[in-house]
Amino acid sequence: MQTTTNKVILLVHPLGYSSSKAAGDVSRLANIMPPLGLASISAYLTEQGFDNDIIDCYAHPQSEQLIQDYLRVHKPAFIGFSCTTANFLDGERLARMAKEVLPEVKVVFGGVHVSALKERVLLDYPVIDYLVVGEGEETLSELLQSPATPKLIEGLVYKDVQGEVCWSGRRKQLLDLDKLPFPAYHKLAGYPDAYSLPIFNYPKVPNGSCLSSRGCPYACSYCDRSVFKRTFRYNSADYLYRHMKYLKETYSLKHLNFYDDQFTFNRKRVAEFCELIIAQPLGITFNCAARAEHLDPELLQLMKRAGCWMISLGIETGDPDLLAKHRQNPDLEMLKEKVHMIQSAGIRVKGLLMMGLPGETEKSIEKSKEYVHSLNLDDFNLAKFTPFPGSPIYDGIKGEGGEMLGTFDEDWREMDCMQFRFVPKGMTAERLDELFIDFYRSHFQRARVIWGYVTMLWKSPDSWLRFLGNLMSFLRFARTNKRIAETK
Repeated sequence: MQTTTNKVILLVHPLGYSSSKAAGDVSRLANIMPPLGLASISAYLTEQGFDNDIIDCYAHPQSEQLIQDYLRVHKPAFIGFSCTTANFLDGERLARMAKEVLPEVKVVFGGVHVSALKERVLLDYPVIDYLVVGEGEETLSELLQSPATPKLIEGLVYKDVQGEVCWSGRRKQLLDLDKLPFPAYHKLAGYPDAYSLPIFNYPKVPNGSCLSSRGCPYACSYCDRSVFKRTFRYNSADYLYRHMKYLKETYSLKHLNFYDDQFTFNRKRVAEFCELIIAQPLGITFNCAARAEHLDPELLQLMKRAGCWMISLGIETGDPDLLAKHRQNPDLEMLKEKVHMIQSAGIRVKGLLMMGLPGETEKSIEKSKEYVHSLNLDDFNLAKFTPFPGSPIYDGIKGEGGEMLGTFDEDWREMDCMQFRFVPKGMTAERLDELFIDFYRSHFQRARVIWGYVTMLWKSPDSWLRFLGNLMSFLRFARTNKRIAETK
Protein backbone atom coordinates (compact mmCIF):
# COMPACT_ATOMS: atom_id res chain seq x y z
CA MET A 1 0.00 0.00 0.00
CA GLN A 2 1.02 3.61 -0.45
CA THR A 3 2.85 5.20 2.49
CA THR A 4 3.44 8.71 1.10
CA THR A 5 1.70 11.59 2.89
CA ASN A 6 1.08 13.30 -0.45
CA LYS A 7 -2.13 12.83 -2.37
CA VAL A 8 -1.55 9.99 -4.80
CA ILE A 9 -3.79 11.19 -7.64
CA LEU A 10 -6.03 14.09 -8.59
CA LEU A 11 -8.93 13.09 -10.84
CA VAL A 12 -10.20 15.78 -13.23
CA HIS A 13 -13.29 16.08 -15.44
CA PRO A 14 -12.51 18.81 -18.03
CA LEU A 15 -15.03 21.44 -19.10
CA GLY A 16 -14.23 21.22 -22.80
CA TYR A 17 -13.96 24.91 -23.66
CA SER A 18 -12.98 28.25 -22.13
CA SER A 19 -14.51 28.79 -18.70
CA SER A 20 -15.45 32.33 -19.76
CA LYS A 21 -18.07 30.81 -22.08
CA ALA A 22 -19.71 28.60 -19.45
CA ALA A 23 -22.38 31.13 -18.50
CA GLY A 24 -23.57 31.20 -22.11
CA ASP A 25 -23.68 27.41 -22.56
CA VAL A 26 -27.34 26.41 -22.90
CA SER A 27 -26.37 22.76 -22.41
CA ARG A 28 -25.15 23.43 -18.87
CA LEU A 29 -28.34 25.32 -18.07
CA ALA A 30 -30.42 22.34 -19.16
CA ASN A 31 -28.39 19.48 -17.68
CA ILE A 32 -25.26 18.94 -15.58
CA MET A 33 -24.45 15.26 -15.07
CA PRO A 34 -22.07 14.15 -12.32
CA PRO A 35 -18.95 12.30 -13.56
CA LEU A 36 -20.11 8.92 -12.28
CA GLY A 37 -17.16 7.03 -13.73
CA LEU A 38 -14.65 9.19 -11.87
CA ALA A 39 -16.67 8.91 -8.67
CA SER A 40 -16.62 5.12 -8.96
CA ILE A 41 -12.87 5.05 -9.60
CA SER A 42 -12.29 7.41 -6.67
CA ALA A 43 -14.20 5.16 -4.28
CA TYR A 44 -12.33 2.07 -5.51
CA LEU A 45 -8.93 3.74 -5.17
CA THR A 46 -9.77 4.89 -1.64
CA GLU A 47 -10.74 1.33 -0.74
CA GLN A 48 -7.35 0.18 -2.08
CA GLY A 49 -5.54 2.73 0.09
CA PHE A 50 -4.80 5.44 -2.49
CA ASP A 51 -5.55 9.00 -1.40
CA ASN A 52 -7.35 10.97 -4.10
CA ASP A 53 -9.66 13.87 -4.89
CA ILE A 54 -11.92 14.94 -7.77
CA ILE A 55 -12.21 18.33 -9.48
CA ASP A 56 -15.18 18.55 -11.85
CA CYS A 57 -14.58 21.49 -14.16
CA TYR A 58 -17.92 20.98 -15.90
CA ALA A 59 -19.92 21.56 -12.72
CA HIS A 60 -17.46 24.23 -11.55
CA PRO A 61 -16.04 26.01 -14.63
CA GLN A 62 -13.74 28.30 -12.67
CA SER A 63 -11.59 25.38 -11.47
CA GLU A 64 -8.34 25.95 -13.35
CA GLN A 65 -6.76 27.89 -10.50
CA LEU A 66 -8.04 25.27 -8.08
CA ILE A 67 -6.16 22.58 -10.02
CA GLN A 68 -2.95 24.63 -9.95
CA ASP A 69 -3.25 25.27 -6.22
CA TYR A 70 -3.97 21.61 -5.56
CA LEU A 71 -0.86 20.53 -7.45
CA ARG A 72 1.35 22.98 -5.55
CA VAL A 73 -0.02 22.07 -2.12
CA HIS A 74 -0.56 18.31 -2.38
CA LYS A 75 2.02 17.38 -5.06
CA PRO A 76 0.20 14.25 -6.23
CA ALA A 77 2.21 11.60 -8.05
CA PHE A 78 -0.46 11.37 -10.76
CA ILE A 79 -3.15 13.50 -12.34
CA GLY A 80 -5.92 11.65 -14.19
CA PHE A 81 -8.41 12.93 -16.77
CA SER A 82 -11.66 11.29 -17.85
CA CYS A 83 -12.58 12.56 -21.29
CA THR A 84 -15.18 12.36 -24.01
CA THR A 85 -14.24 13.37 -27.54
CA ALA A 86 -15.55 16.92 -27.03
CA ASN A 87 -13.54 17.68 -23.89
CA PHE A 88 -10.36 15.71 -24.70
CA LEU A 89 -8.40 18.67 -26.08
CA ASP A 90 -9.28 20.79 -23.06
CA GLY A 91 -8.05 17.93 -20.88
CA GLU A 92 -4.80 17.82 -22.83
CA ARG A 93 -4.39 21.58 -22.32
CA LEU A 94 -4.91 21.14 -18.57
CA ALA A 95 -2.37 18.30 -18.59
CA ARG A 96 0.25 20.61 -20.12
CA MET A 97 -0.58 23.19 -17.47
CA ALA A 98 -0.19 20.54 -14.76
CA LYS A 99 3.29 19.62 -16.01
CA GLU A 100 4.29 23.30 -15.91
CA VAL A 101 3.17 23.56 -12.28
CA LEU A 102 4.47 20.14 -11.20
CA PRO A 103 6.93 18.75 -13.81
CA GLU A 104 7.26 15.36 -12.12
CA VAL A 105 3.53 14.59 -12.09
CA LYS A 106 2.50 11.65 -14.29
CA VAL A 107 -0.48 12.22 -16.59
CA VAL A 108 -3.09 9.50 -17.11
CA PHE A 109 -6.09 9.70 -19.47
CA GLY A 110 -9.11 7.43 -19.58
CA GLY A 111 -12.64 7.42 -20.96
CA VAL A 112 -14.40 6.64 -24.21
CA HIS A 113 -12.24 8.78 -26.49
CA VAL A 114 -8.86 7.32 -25.57
CA SER A 115 -10.31 3.81 -25.30
CA ALA A 116 -11.32 4.12 -28.94
CA LEU A 117 -8.09 5.60 -30.31
CA LYS A 118 -5.53 4.01 -27.96
CA GLU A 119 -1.94 4.26 -29.31
CA ARG A 120 -2.79 7.15 -31.64
CA VAL A 121 -3.44 9.40 -28.62
CA LEU A 122 -0.08 8.72 -26.98
CA LEU A 123 1.74 9.23 -30.28
CA ASP A 124 0.05 12.56 -31.02
CA TYR A 125 -0.02 14.01 -27.48
CA PRO A 126 3.36 13.47 -25.77
CA VAL A 127 2.32 15.25 -22.56
CA ILE A 128 0.27 12.15 -21.71
CA ASP A 129 2.20 9.36 -19.97
CA TYR A 130 -0.43 6.61 -19.78
CA LEU A 131 -3.84 5.70 -21.18
CA VAL A 132 -6.29 3.52 -19.29
CA VAL A 133 -8.35 1.63 -21.86
CA GLY A 134 -11.69 0.11 -20.91
CA GLU A 135 -12.81 -0.31 -17.32
CA GLY A 136 -10.64 1.91 -15.17
CA GLU A 137 -10.70 0.85 -11.53
CA GLU A 138 -8.25 -2.08 -11.49
CA THR A 139 -5.95 -0.80 -14.22
CA LEU A 140 -5.48 2.58 -12.54
CA SER A 141 -5.07 0.99 -9.11
CA GLU A 142 -2.33 -1.32 -10.43
CA LEU A 143 -0.60 1.59 -12.15
CA LEU A 144 -0.52 3.62 -8.95
CA GLN A 145 0.84 0.57 -7.12
CA SER A 146 3.48 -0.41 -9.70
CA PRO A 147 4.27 2.47 -12.09
CA ALA A 148 7.71 0.98 -12.88
CA THR A 149 6.26 -2.14 -14.52
CA PRO A 150 3.50 -0.95 -16.87
CA LYS A 151 3.91 -3.91 -19.24
CA LEU A 152 2.49 -6.18 -16.52
CA ILE A 153 -0.71 -4.12 -16.23
CA GLU A 154 -3.62 -5.08 -18.47
CA GLY A 155 -5.64 -2.28 -20.05
CA LEU A 156 -2.73 0.17 -20.33
CA VAL A 157 -1.14 2.11 -23.20
CA TYR A 158 2.34 3.35 -22.22
CA LYS A 159 5.81 4.15 -23.52
CA ASP A 160 8.62 1.69 -22.92
CA VAL A 161 12.20 2.64 -22.01
CA GLN A 162 12.98 3.17 -25.71
CA GLY A 163 10.05 5.55 -26.02
CA GLU A 164 7.98 3.14 -28.12
CA VAL A 165 4.23 3.21 -27.58
CA CYS A 166 2.96 -0.14 -26.27
CA TRP A 167 -0.50 -1.57 -25.61
CA SER A 168 -0.84 -4.29 -22.99
CA GLY A 169 -4.21 -5.54 -24.24
CA ARG A 170 -7.63 -5.52 -22.63
CA ARG A 171 -8.29 -6.85 -19.16
CA LYS A 172 -9.26 -10.51 -19.32
CA GLN A 173 -11.26 -10.50 -16.10
CA LEU A 174 -13.82 -7.76 -15.46
CA LEU A 175 -15.03 -6.59 -12.07
CA ASP A 176 -17.98 -8.00 -10.16
CA LEU A 177 -20.04 -4.80 -9.93
CA ASP A 178 -21.69 -5.86 -6.67
CA LYS A 179 -18.27 -5.85 -5.00
CA LEU A 180 -17.61 -2.20 -5.83
CA PRO A 181 -18.14 0.48 -3.18
CA PHE A 182 -20.76 3.11 -3.92
CA PRO A 183 -19.29 6.01 -5.95
CA ALA A 184 -17.57 8.75 -3.96
CA TYR A 185 -20.36 11.30 -4.35
CA HIS A 186 -18.95 13.23 -1.38
CA LYS A 187 -15.87 14.09 -3.45
CA LEU A 188 -18.00 15.93 -6.02
CA ALA A 189 -18.06 19.48 -4.67
CA GLY A 190 -21.58 20.69 -4.00
CA TYR A 191 -23.27 17.34 -4.68
CA PRO A 192 -26.19 17.06 -5.30
CA ASP A 193 -27.09 20.75 -5.69
CA ALA A 194 -24.26 21.46 -8.16
CA TYR A 195 -25.82 18.98 -10.60
CA SER A 196 -29.14 18.97 -12.39
CA LEU A 197 -31.17 16.57 -14.50
CA PRO A 198 -32.66 17.72 -17.81
CA ILE A 199 -35.53 20.17 -17.35
CA PHE A 200 -38.96 18.48 -17.16
CA ASN A 201 -37.30 15.08 -16.60
CA TYR A 202 -37.97 14.82 -12.86
CA PRO A 203 -40.77 15.64 -10.40
CA LYS A 204 -38.84 16.84 -7.34
CA VAL A 205 -35.51 18.06 -6.02
CA PRO A 206 -32.94 17.25 -4.87
CA ASN A 207 -32.27 14.62 -7.49
CA GLY A 208 -29.31 12.74 -8.87
CA SER A 209 -28.03 10.02 -11.20
CA CYS A 210 -26.41 6.65 -10.79
CA LEU A 211 -25.29 3.70 -12.91
CA SER A 212 -26.51 0.18 -12.22
CA SER A 213 -24.94 -1.59 -15.22
CA ARG A 214 -22.05 -1.38 -17.65
CA GLY A 215 -22.10 -2.01 -21.36
CA CYS A 216 -24.72 -2.94 -23.93
CA PRO A 217 -25.23 -6.23 -25.79
CA TYR A 218 -26.38 -4.52 -28.99
CA ALA A 219 -24.23 -3.25 -31.86
CA CYS A 220 -25.97 -0.25 -33.41
CA SER A 221 -23.87 1.62 -35.96
CA TYR A 222 -23.79 4.94 -34.11
CA CYS A 223 -22.83 3.76 -30.59
CA ASP A 224 -19.30 3.76 -29.21
CA ARG A 225 -18.49 0.48 -27.47
CA SER A 226 -14.80 1.20 -26.80
CA VAL A 227 -14.93 0.92 -23.01
CA PHE A 228 -17.02 -2.21 -22.40
CA LYS A 229 -17.25 -3.63 -25.95
CA ARG A 230 -20.43 -5.77 -26.16
CA THR A 231 -20.25 -7.03 -22.60
CA PHE A 232 -23.18 -6.34 -20.30
CA ARG A 233 -22.99 -6.57 -16.51
CA TYR A 234 -25.30 -5.23 -13.87
CA ASN A 235 -25.75 -4.79 -10.15
CA SER A 236 -28.11 -7.14 -8.36
CA ALA A 237 -31.50 -5.92 -7.18
CA ASP A 238 -30.26 -5.95 -3.57
CA TYR A 239 -27.20 -3.82 -4.38
CA LEU A 240 -29.36 -1.46 -6.39
CA TYR A 241 -31.82 -1.03 -3.53
CA ARG A 242 -29.00 -0.40 -1.03
CA HIS A 243 -27.44 2.15 -3.41
CA MET A 244 -30.72 4.02 -3.70
CA LYS A 245 -31.24 3.85 0.08
CA TYR A 246 -27.73 5.25 0.64
CA LEU A 247 -28.43 8.21 -1.65
CA LYS A 248 -31.76 8.85 0.06
CA GLU A 249 -30.35 8.73 3.57
CA THR A 250 -27.11 10.59 2.80
CA TYR A 251 -28.32 13.29 0.40
CA SER A 252 -32.12 13.29 0.89
CA LEU A 253 -32.63 12.62 -2.82
CA LYS A 254 -36.26 12.55 -3.94
CA HIS A 255 -35.65 11.38 -7.51
CA LEU A 256 -32.96 9.26 -9.16
CA ASN A 257 -32.04 8.91 -12.82
CA PHE A 258 -30.57 5.54 -13.80
CA TYR A 259 -28.06 6.47 -16.48
CA ASP A 260 -27.82 2.94 -17.89
CA ASP A 261 -28.00 2.15 -21.60
CA GLN A 262 -30.35 -0.77 -20.90
CA PHE A 263 -31.96 -0.60 -17.45
CA THR A 264 -34.60 -3.28 -18.14
CA PHE A 265 -32.48 -5.74 -20.16
CA ASN A 266 -32.56 -8.27 -17.31
CA ARG A 267 -36.24 -8.38 -16.44
CA LYS A 268 -35.78 -10.53 -13.32
CA ARG A 269 -33.47 -8.09 -11.53
CA VAL A 270 -35.71 -5.09 -12.33
CA ALA A 271 -38.76 -6.94 -11.03
CA GLU A 272 -36.91 -7.92 -7.84
CA PHE A 273 -35.69 -4.34 -7.39
CA CYS A 274 -39.22 -2.98 -7.76
CA GLU A 275 -40.59 -5.53 -5.31
CA LEU A 276 -37.96 -4.46 -2.75
CA ILE A 277 -39.02 -0.81 -3.11
CA ILE A 278 -42.71 -1.69 -2.85
CA ALA A 279 -42.07 -3.78 0.28
CA GLN A 280 -39.72 -1.20 1.86
CA PRO A 281 -40.56 2.22 0.34
CA LEU A 282 -37.82 4.84 0.19
CA GLY A 283 -39.93 7.82 -0.85
CA ILE A 284 -37.94 8.28 -4.05
CA THR A 285 -39.03 8.17 -7.70
CA PHE A 286 -36.85 7.23 -10.65
CA ASN A 287 -36.25 7.51 -14.41
CA CYS A 288 -34.56 5.01 -16.68
CA ALA A 289 -33.78 4.27 -20.32
CA ALA A 290 -34.91 1.06 -22.00
CA ARG A 291 -35.18 -0.68 -25.33
CA ALA A 292 -38.77 -1.29 -26.28
CA GLU A 293 -38.10 -5.02 -26.71
CA HIS A 294 -37.54 -5.39 -22.98
CA LEU A 295 -40.83 -3.98 -21.72
CA ASP A 296 -44.16 -5.67 -21.05
CA PRO A 297 -47.40 -4.62 -19.27
CA GLU A 298 -46.72 -6.58 -16.07
CA LEU A 299 -43.21 -5.19 -15.65
CA LEU A 300 -44.40 -1.65 -16.37
CA GLN A 301 -47.16 -1.88 -13.78
CA LEU A 302 -44.59 -3.08 -11.25
CA MET A 303 -42.20 -0.25 -12.16
CA LYS A 304 -44.99 2.30 -11.78
CA ARG A 305 -45.85 1.00 -8.29
CA ALA A 306 -42.15 1.24 -7.38
CA GLY A 307 -42.00 4.92 -8.40
CA CYS A 308 -40.94 4.93 -12.06
CA TRP A 309 -41.75 8.43 -13.34
CA MET A 310 -40.40 8.36 -16.90
CA ILE A 311 -38.83 5.94 -19.39
CA SER A 312 -36.63 7.12 -22.27
CA LEU A 313 -36.79 5.12 -25.49
CA GLY A 314 -34.20 5.26 -28.27
CA ILE A 315 -36.19 5.76 -31.46
CA GLU A 316 -33.42 7.38 -33.56
CA THR A 317 -35.47 7.92 -36.74
CA GLY A 318 -39.02 7.46 -37.97
CA ASP A 319 -37.89 6.31 -41.41
CA PRO A 320 -38.00 2.48 -41.36
CA ASP A 321 -35.52 2.07 -44.22
CA LEU A 322 -32.97 4.40 -42.61
CA LEU A 323 -33.46 2.77 -39.20
CA ALA A 324 -32.81 -0.69 -40.65
CA LYS A 325 -29.36 0.46 -41.82
CA HIS A 326 -28.23 1.50 -38.36
CA ARG A 327 -30.11 -0.37 -35.61
CA GLN A 328 -30.90 -3.93 -34.64
CA ASN A 329 -34.60 -4.89 -34.43
CA PRO A 330 -35.83 -1.85 -36.40
CA ASP A 331 -39.57 -2.19 -35.74
CA LEU A 332 -41.36 1.17 -35.61
CA GLU A 333 -44.79 -0.39 -35.14
CA MET A 334 -43.55 -2.27 -32.11
CA LEU A 335 -42.04 0.97 -30.76
CA LYS A 336 -45.39 2.72 -31.17
CA GLU A 337 -47.16 -0.08 -29.28
CA LYS A 338 -44.63 0.13 -26.44
CA VAL A 339 -45.04 3.91 -26.14
CA HIS A 340 -48.79 3.40 -25.66
CA MET A 341 -48.10 0.55 -23.23
CA ILE A 342 -45.83 2.72 -21.07
CA GLN A 343 -48.31 5.57 -20.97
CA SER A 344 -51.14 3.16 -20.16
CA ALA A 345 -49.15 2.18 -17.06
CA GLY A 346 -49.11 5.84 -16.00
CA ILE A 347 -45.43 6.41 -16.84
CA ARG A 348 -44.18 9.31 -18.97
CA VAL A 349 -42.33 8.52 -22.21
CA LYS A 350 -39.38 10.45 -23.64
CA GLY A 351 -38.37 9.77 -27.23
CA LEU A 352 -34.70 10.02 -28.21
CA LEU A 353 -34.00 10.70 -31.89
CA MET A 354 -31.14 11.90 -34.04
CA MET A 355 -30.92 13.76 -37.33
CA GLY A 356 -28.19 13.44 -39.94
CA LEU A 357 -27.40 9.72 -40.02
CA PRO A 358 -25.70 8.47 -43.19
CA GLY A 359 -28.50 8.05 -45.70
CA GLU A 360 -30.61 10.86 -44.22
CA THR A 361 -32.64 12.93 -46.70
CA GLU A 362 -35.31 15.60 -46.46
CA LYS A 363 -37.84 12.86 -47.12
CA SER A 364 -36.58 10.72 -44.23
CA ILE A 365 -36.65 13.74 -41.91
CA GLU A 366 -40.27 14.39 -42.88
CA LYS A 367 -41.07 10.73 -42.12
CA SER A 368 -39.44 11.10 -38.70
CA LYS A 369 -41.48 14.20 -37.97
CA GLU A 370 -44.72 12.48 -38.92
CA TYR A 371 -43.81 9.43 -36.85
CA VAL A 372 -42.98 11.49 -33.75
CA HIS A 373 -46.25 13.38 -34.05
CA SER A 374 -48.13 10.06 -34.23
CA LEU A 375 -46.59 8.85 -30.97
CA ASN A 376 -47.88 11.60 -28.66
CA LEU A 377 -44.67 11.51 -26.63
CA ASP A 378 -44.52 13.26 -23.26
CA ASP A 379 -41.00 14.54 -23.92
CA PHE A 380 -38.63 14.55 -26.84
CA ASN A 381 -34.95 15.05 -27.63
CA LEU A 382 -33.45 15.39 -31.08
CA ALA A 383 -29.66 15.12 -31.32
CA LYS A 384 -27.42 15.94 -34.25
CA PHE A 385 -25.76 12.71 -35.35
CA THR A 386 -22.04 12.65 -34.65
CA PRO A 387 -19.74 9.79 -35.73
CA PHE A 388 -17.64 9.17 -32.63
CA PRO A 389 -14.36 7.23 -32.61
CA GLY A 390 -15.12 3.68 -31.54
CA SER A 391 -18.50 3.48 -33.27
CA PRO A 392 -18.85 1.19 -36.33
CA ILE A 393 -20.09 4.06 -38.48
CA TYR A 394 -16.99 6.16 -37.63
CA ASP A 395 -14.78 3.55 -39.28
CA GLY A 396 -17.07 3.51 -42.30
CA ILE A 397 -17.06 7.29 -42.67
CA LYS A 398 -13.28 7.54 -42.16
CA GLY A 399 -12.47 4.50 -44.30
CA GLU A 400 -12.13 3.97 -48.01
CA GLY A 401 -15.27 5.11 -49.78
CA GLY A 402 -16.44 7.12 -46.78
CA GLU A 403 -16.96 10.15 -48.99
CA MET A 404 -19.90 8.31 -50.55
CA LEU A 405 -21.71 8.60 -47.20
CA GLY A 406 -21.13 12.32 -46.78
CA THR A 407 -18.59 14.87 -45.55
CA PHE A 408 -17.09 14.81 -42.07
CA ASP A 409 -15.35 17.79 -40.44
CA GLU A 410 -13.70 15.98 -37.52
CA ASP A 411 -13.21 18.81 -35.04
CA TRP A 412 -13.15 17.10 -31.64
CA ARG A 413 -14.01 20.27 -29.72
CA GLU A 414 -17.24 20.63 -31.68
CA MET A 415 -18.35 16.98 -31.54
CA ASP A 416 -21.02 17.42 -28.87
CA CYS A 417 -24.14 16.21 -30.75
CA MET A 418 -25.32 19.81 -30.97
CA GLN A 419 -23.62 20.61 -34.29
CA PHE A 420 -23.64 18.91 -37.69
CA ARG A 421 -20.01 17.88 -38.09
CA PHE A 422 -21.11 15.11 -40.46
CA VAL A 423 -23.31 16.04 -43.42
CA PRO A 424 -24.98 13.17 -45.34
CA LYS A 425 -24.44 13.03 -49.07
CA GLY A 426 -26.93 15.27 -50.90
CA MET A 427 -27.49 17.55 -47.87
CA THR A 428 -25.87 20.73 -46.55
CA ALA A 429 -25.19 21.74 -42.95
CA GLU A 430 -27.25 24.90 -43.43
CA ARG A 431 -30.27 22.95 -44.66
CA LEU A 432 -29.93 20.41 -41.85
CA ASP A 433 -29.96 23.23 -39.31
CA GLU A 434 -33.13 24.67 -40.88
CA LEU A 435 -34.83 21.28 -40.77
CA PHE A 436 -33.62 20.72 -37.20
CA ILE A 437 -35.21 23.96 -35.98
CA ASP A 438 -38.38 23.21 -37.94
CA PHE A 439 -38.59 19.72 -36.38
CA TYR A 440 -38.40 21.12 -32.85
CA ARG A 441 -40.75 24.01 -33.63
CA SER A 442 -43.40 21.74 -35.16
CA HIS A 443 -43.27 19.46 -32.13
CA PHE A 444 -43.48 22.11 -29.43
CA GLN A 445 -46.23 24.09 -31.16
CA ARG A 446 -48.69 21.19 -30.94
CA ALA A 447 -51.56 21.70 -28.48
CA ARG A 448 -51.09 18.38 -26.69
CA VAL A 449 -47.38 19.04 -26.17
CA ILE A 450 -48.02 22.56 -24.90
CA TRP A 451 -50.60 21.26 -22.43
CA GLY A 452 -48.16 18.58 -21.28
CA TYR A 453 -45.64 21.24 -20.31
CA VAL A 454 -48.33 23.32 -18.63
CA THR A 455 -49.04 20.34 -16.36
CA MET A 456 -45.39 20.43 -15.32
CA LEU A 457 -46.35 23.46 -13.21
CA TRP A 458 -47.60 21.00 -10.61
CA LYS A 459 -45.80 17.83 -11.75
CA SER A 460 -42.31 19.37 -11.80
CA PRO A 461 -42.42 22.93 -10.41
CA ASP A 462 -38.63 23.17 -10.11
CA SER A 463 -38.32 22.57 -13.85
CA TRP A 464 -40.52 25.58 -14.54
CA LEU A 465 -38.47 27.73 -12.18
CA ARG A 466 -35.29 26.73 -14.01
CA PHE A 467 -36.90 27.25 -17.40
CA LEU A 468 -38.21 30.71 -16.59
CA GLY A 469 -34.97 31.69 -14.89
CA ASN A 470 -33.04 30.88 -18.08
CA LEU A 471 -35.75 31.79 -20.58
CA MET A 472 -33.66 34.27 -22.57
CA SER A 473 -30.88 31.71 -23.05
CA PHE A 474 -33.32 29.07 -24.25
CA LEU A 475 -34.95 31.55 -26.64
CA ARG A 476 -31.53 32.49 -28.00
CA PHE A 477 -30.77 28.83 -28.63
CA ALA A 478 -34.14 28.32 -30.35
CA ARG A 479 -33.40 31.31 -32.58
CA THR A 480 -29.69 30.72 -33.36
CA ASN A 481 -29.36 26.95 -32.88
CA LYS A 482 -25.99 27.61 -31.20
CA ARG A 483 -25.12 25.90 -27.95
CA ILE A 484 -22.79 28.62 -26.64
CA ALA A 485 -23.65 32.30 -26.95
CA GLU A 486 -21.25 34.46 -28.91
CA THR A 487 -19.17 36.73 -26.66
CA LYS A 488 -17.84 40.09 -27.66
